[in-house]
Amino acid sequence: MATRASPRPTGGNTSRPRRLRDELRELTLRLHFYVGLFIAPFLLVAAATGILYALTPQIEQVVYDKELHASAPAGAEMVPLAQQVEAARSEVTDGTITQIRPPKDAESTTRVTFDSPSAREDRQLTAFVDPYTGEVTGVLNTFGEWLPLRTWFDDLHRNLHLGDAGRWYSEVAASWLWVLALSGLTLWVTRKVRTRSARAYLLPQRKGPQRQRSISLHATIGVWAAIGTFFLSATGLTWSQFAGGNVSALRQSLSWSTPYLSSEAATTTPIAETEVPATAQSVLEAARQEGLTDPVAITPSTDGGAWLVSQVQRSWPLKQDSMAIDPTSEAVVGSVRFADWPVAGKLAEAGISFHMGILFGWPNQLLLIAIAGAVIALIVIGYRMWWRRRPKPPRTGLPRPLGRRVDTAAAYGILIAIAAVVGLALPLLGVTLLAFIALDLTRRIVPGMDSARKNESA
Repeated sequence: MATRASPRPTGGNTSRPRRLRDELRELTLRLHFYVGLFIAPFLLVAAATGILYALTPQIEQVVYDKELHASAPAGAEMVPLAQQVEAARSEVTDGTITQIRPPKDAESTTRVTFDSPSAREDRQLTAFVDPYTGEVTGVLNTFGEWLPLRTWFDDLHRNLHLGDAGRWYSEVAASWLWVLALSGLTLWVTRKVRTRSARAYLLPQRKGPQRQRSISLHATIGVWAAIGTFFLSATGLTWSQFAGGNVSALRQSLSWSTPYLSSEAATTTPIAETEVPATAQSVLEAARQEGLTDPVAITPSTDGGAWLVSQVQRSWPLKQDSMAIDPTSEAVVGSVRFADWPVAGKLAEAGISFHMGILFGWPNQLLLIAIAGAVIALIVIGYRMWWRRRPKPPRTGLPRPLGRRVDTAAAYGILIAIAAVVGLALPLLGVTLLAFIALDLTRRIVPGMDSARKNESA
């Protein structure tokens, strides 16, 4: 027996929650569109440069083969570390040793890093020494532990080689990536569909109009890549110029920061630069006797402080133990074990290593490339859908603004409040979000700015 459906409410308090929900969805749609249209170029650059960065480890092994690799003759033993460091000092005569990295395995070279006036600006000089012959195989400008090629790709990914001003681009990209992913998921899950099967959400539609199939492909790629984009956005913000400071302050206030081992734990007679090679040898032996295994980095102190010996393995399993050793008595005067780090600190360290593609080796790299490739595909498909609308003046191709209803003000009010709160933690996100809201309000208020909006689909 057929029954007559009840008429849909057209007014009154009973329909207002639904109207507000619908208007929030429409506002989310337009926000997703604005961000996709104007922020996507930043994301495209970040994704493309991120892929290049992820491939760097393999490229470095080829480009810097002479500097990185040592050929161990059969039955050969490594010469003392002191002899290797002395060879590096003879090569970089105007430098002060800041770090020594003994070979991490039988086929690696020793690295001795110097502060030197001969280095490029903001760089250091690192001498690479064959541990079997004690000969220097090369000297490179490095940034910390990173070789020139990785440093170049890192700067490209982080700031486009434009300095601090260029960091704005990457912060805008990282700030909006999670918003795009979340808004896209919201739109896809709350859309009106006949059936709500898992296949409808996870697999692209193969039949139907071209636009529907494009939307389905765009959305399903976004669903599969969502967790990865959330993760890259969160970890990427830790390096950002403005939000990064807020993240660090939050971690500090919650005692989630990485424990710091001070070199002031010992006060002894300052070590002369000429005594650094021999002292490095004795300090390394003391650390190994206390169970500190390779790979390690030795940080000298020439002002009477303790020397630091720290594990530097950022691949799984992470090794981040560190010790402060009195260079005179060779006694351990302080230590921090990775096992004692706060859980949040361990997760942050692992997350950063994963973002850099070094936590799980090549599977980690492939996963990052897949996520970045998905972001690029989402952008290309999104722009293709917009281009197929063929916007011509006075049309803009933008989704039409909300109607003139009371709930419109409520929807805008909610979004402005969100922008204000989020902007405290993510300043560039807050500023650009307010700009998008202003654009949307202007289109609704200014006569003639969107005269053809009635012909544009939402």
